[in-house]
Amino acid sequence: MEYKVAAAVQPRPGDYGFDLDQALEAVVGLHALVPADAFTAETLGTERAGNGVVIDKNLVLTIGYLIMEAEAVWIHRGDGKAVAGHVIGVDYETGFGLVQALGRLDLAPLALGSSHEARIGSRTVTGGAGGRAHSVAGTVIAREPFAGYWEYALDEAIFVAPGHPNWGGTALISERGDLIGIGSLQLERAPEGKAAQPINMMVPTDLLKAVLPDLTAYGRVNKPARPWLGLYATEIDDHVVVAGIASKGPAAQAELKTGDVILAVKGEKVTTLLELYRKLWALGSAGVDVPLTLHSRNVTFDVTVKSVDRAKMMRGPKLH
Repeated sequence: MEYKVAAAVQPRPGDYGFDLDQALEAVVGLHALVPADAFTAETLGTERAGNGVVIDKNLVLTIGYLIMEAEAVWIHRGDGKAVAGHVIGVDYETGFGLVQALGRLDLAPLALGSSHEARIGSRTVTGGAGGRAHSVAGTVIAREPFAGYWEYALDEAIFVAPGHPNWGGTALISERGDLIGIGSLQLERAPEGKAAQPINMMVPTDLLKAVLPDLTAYGRVNKPARPWLGLYATEIDDHVVVAGIASKGPAAQAELKTGDVILAVKGEKVTTLLELYRKLWALGSAGVDVPLTLHSRNVTFDVTVKSVDRAKMMRGPKLH
């Protein structure tokens, strides 16, 4: 492991009422290789590394961006043993990804807990591959909606501090020793009068329970996909501003540009990412026309973007 966790924030076995070392054995390292011509290669890279959690015999749960469009995945145990894996599927709504080990992992799964029971102030462990020396003892500092720049939103995410330096796919372990979240992002918060501190956004595992049967059976959730525009957006002074455009995506085809301000969706004003996504997804399933009102270079104008299913832009899993 190239990163280090400061000794002061590493979890100590005596502080928990469960077998900490046994729980952390279920956290594995993931190394994914993605073709250079994959849709996500430009933004996420062709070589990705992070963490995953064994949740069933040879089944590893992780964050989807680590394994999206991967043609090869290696699963690394804490003792250095590596096992080839196969991407089962990715759920773009929750952000979860699943990998099936193609050989025996011989690791006890970490049980899924109830993430809704985690309260602000609850003690947690953010588990990274490699045991206690690569894990962080922390607490839940917030539970609130989250909207990401890549057309992603959760009604409620879990935020924990201190942040883990290699957060992608980490295991958020509850006070009971079960799995309640998967690491997605590192953000910063600035407590009043103090310097900014890194925190992690975790996807609650309660969201997995509804989608796991479909993901394992079909590689995706068996329902109509949300409309996707292929843009990256941010919030600036109560405005939603286009920060980037996915090449070959619907927004690019409609000639949206970086710097465009999105004022409304189908005539309804939007001032936050969460408002943008909720109004976009309320229009219907993928393929629906999305009327946008934009402002650029002192001109306000309307444009209609033909949405698509994001998954159809991606390479599907292949078993070699």
